[in-house]
Amino acid sequence: MLLFLGKKKCFLFILGTCILTFCYLKANIPRSSTTHSKPVRYRPFPQYCSPFLSKRGAPWQWRDRLSESDFTTMGPNCSRIAEELHFITAPLSREEEEYPLAFIITIHKELELFMRLLRAIYAPQNVYCIHVDAKASQQYITIVRQLASCFPNVFLATTREKVTYAGFSRLKADLNCMADLARSSIPWKKVINLCGQDFPLKSNLELVQYLRNKPWDKVNMTPGVKEPPSMRYRMQIPYEEINHSYMAPKGKTYTKGPPPHNLDIYFGTAYYALTRPFVDFVLRSTVAKDLLEWSRDTYSPDEHYWVTLNHVKDAPANNLEGKWSGDIRALKWKHYEGVKHQGCKGKYVRNICVFSLEDLPWVTNKQSMFANKFQMQLFPKAVHCMELWHRQKVLRQAEVPIQPEWRLII
Repeated sequence: MLLFLGKKKCFLFILGTCILTFCYLKANIPRSSTTHSKPVRYRPFPQYCSPFLSKRGAPWQWRDRLSESDFTTMGPNCSRIAEELHFITAPLSREEEEYPLAFIITIHKELELFMRLLRAIYAPQNVYCIHVDAKASQQYITIVRQLASCFPNVFLATTREKVTYAGFSRLKADLNCMADLARSSIPWKKVINLCGQDFPLKSNLELVQYLRNKPWDKVNMTPGVKEPPSMRYRMQIPYEEINHSYMAPKGKTYTKGPPPHNLDIYFGTAYYALTRPFVDFVLRSTVAKDLLEWSRDTYSPDEHYWVTLNHVKDAPANNLEGKWSGDIRALKWKHYEGVKHQGCKGKYVRNICVFSLEDLPWVTNKQSMFANKFQMQLFPKAVHCMELWHRQKVLRQAEVPIQPEWRLII
């Protein structure tokens, strides 16, 4: 048939066929981050998230390209990874751009949950130090390193620890990242530490506004009080890490001496928001170094170290009267059931609630910076809804044009 069309018409026919074929393929074959990755999956919008989200706009479908399999066979295609994993790649406001934050994230499991956490808190003006437990598998470490390599402001800690729950190694993990962050050329203002089971309740803009305004402008946030008698055992009896697995007392025949420099010991949370000058003080001060050495064989030293140093009169940006102020975490402690909350709808692990979908009304009504804790393996729906709820809020507050790839739902 083509022989009877003439050369010109034949050329046009073939060209038109190619264009139509190209358009069809482009519309029906989604891009992937590697040649071996799975195609983009379009799923109906999860209706169980509806109570937590805005009803405005057309019916949604959910496109989720985040998967460990994108990183297991070969190095990621970084030219596509930010877009296809829906990372926000531009500052969303001048205020955020002028007040970069630093984050320390300590992880050892639940790789997908970590990737969702990083995606939620990522902003190109910030800087992120990831401490991967030295006990983690090589595959786990490789995937985290591959993901970090796609972003100039995300890196793995230079020195990694085999972390033990409530052990000195947990405190050292933060300090290792602090040493790396102190050398960063990014002019970050405050550092926030997270674990892999946290998830943000505030947007990056809300974090900046919370931390740069009164009462926290140029002040460290380390909630805690003078050490209560019920917690003194932690520092009276020396403890040791057993097989990088758990803490045990060395024996009751020996008791520790008093803290160095006549320091008053305080007890508080292991989580904080610290100014850069205070971090420099922690890394260089003789007082801080001596307290660190004294804390080496104490139980859960990260729950007294930061708050104690924040009550040193010579410490930069100290908060001598802070007490429990600073709403860092929304948690459901088991012993507060019926007092501060009406029970855990999910599951208690180490007396802290792992949130399920039914816990989210309580969680999303809190004004805390972050919520803890979540687990993909136990309650994936809770993680999905939190992520959609948070991203929707972030994009509503943006002062720049929204890029289509920033949306988790389309």
